[in-house]
Amino acid sequence: MDSSQGDAPSQQHADTRLVTSGRDTKAQKGFVNPPVVHGSTVLYPTAEDLHAHRGEFQYGRHGTPTTKALQETLMALEGPQCAGVGLAPSGLAAISTTLLSVLKAGDHLLVCDNVYRPSRNFCNGLLVRYGVETTYFDPLIGAGIAALFKSKTRAVLVEAPGSQSFEMPDIRAIADVAHARGALVIDDNTWATPLYHRSLDQGVDISMQAATKYVGGHSDIMFGTISANAKAWPLVAETIRLLGVCAGPDDVFLALRGMRTLSVRLAQHYRSGLDMARWLATRPEVARVLHPALETDPGHAIWKRDFTGASGLFSIVLKPAPQKAVDAMLDAVKLFGMGYSWGGFESLVIPFDCDSYRTATKWSPGGPTLRLHIGLENVDDLKADLDRGFAALKAAM
Repeated sequence: MDSSQGDAPSQQHADTRLVTSGRDTKAQKGFVNPPVVHGSTVLYPTAEDLHAHRGEFQYGRHGTPTTKALQETLMALEGPQCAGVGLAPSGLAAISTTLLSVLKAGDHLLVCDNVYRPSRNFCNGLLVRYGVETTYFDPLIGAGIAALFKSKTRAVLVEAPGSQSFEMPDIRAIADVAHARGALVIDDNTWATPLYHRSLDQGVDISMQAATKYVGGHSDIMFGTISANAKAWPLVAETIRLLGVCAGPDDVFLALRGMRTLSVRLAQHYRSGLDMARWLATRPEVARVLHPALETDPGHAIWKRDFTGASGLFSIVLKPAPQKAVDAMLDAVKLFGMGYSWGGFESLVIPFDCDSYRTATKWSPGGPTLRLHIGLENVDDLKADLDRGFAALKAAM
């Protein structure tokens, strides 16, 4: 790190740590940013060094100066409970690597019913082939999850909030129950990032992110991160090594660049998202807004207790309307692009329906549902764009 940073990192604010962590200007020959190291082979100066595997870096797959800088920055953001950070080539790769780290044949896994759909696909596909049983549970179950534990329950996977339906699980209550029974707790922390939700401080053992989203921030990388406490990190580290999981150097560099501006970008997403959510709650076309930071949201109390901010992603439930009218609305908007993923600078909208894959709960919102990502555009322009969409919706009814 820079020798001019002043206070110890543990005393600095998160936005300062995001800018200063993982930087060593002396090693970087005075440059602010570390070089992008494209490398596989690391040469040893002597036979003795080779036999002893002596050296900071052993092989490109296991790490480079570029990956080290990103890992140090992520650890500084995650806080003192973080014992290590693994990097993966996508968010789903981070999820699958994490689950393979803690599960074996014959084990039982508990999964929140609002979890990212590709996570479900992994559980219902590969984990079934490997002899792991998965039980899905109501996101609002809290301490009631105790009734679902079996003798071979090894882990609980939560997503707070769910990235489509936005229920807010009580992670602290779930973690208390899980730890009392010897199980690990895994959190998909993509929505808030560790900047706004330090889940390792709240009983989570492994916190994952699809860093494709807010860490990258520019819709141009595929990336995942796995952060773990001292109990879980050895399991994660071993699995990363055995599977050969690694991320490409250019994406690592772009993720590190995204970390430097995460604080200011996420603050803007938070402000604009909440502004848009409150405006949408007043619209006659909207039956309900699903956003935990709204005071009227059922998950607001947990969000206020456990989170320090929110992102730009939330959903709305429209009043009953035919599909052709919803499609007319989607075709009419110009600033809201139609596309999957989120977390970039651009605003997005997609229709969704959880009903086909929910198993522990019934998804019956009472009208068509749209997921919105509020980007960095001016909110007045975004409101005008949705006004145009709502006009097209009404005209097609």
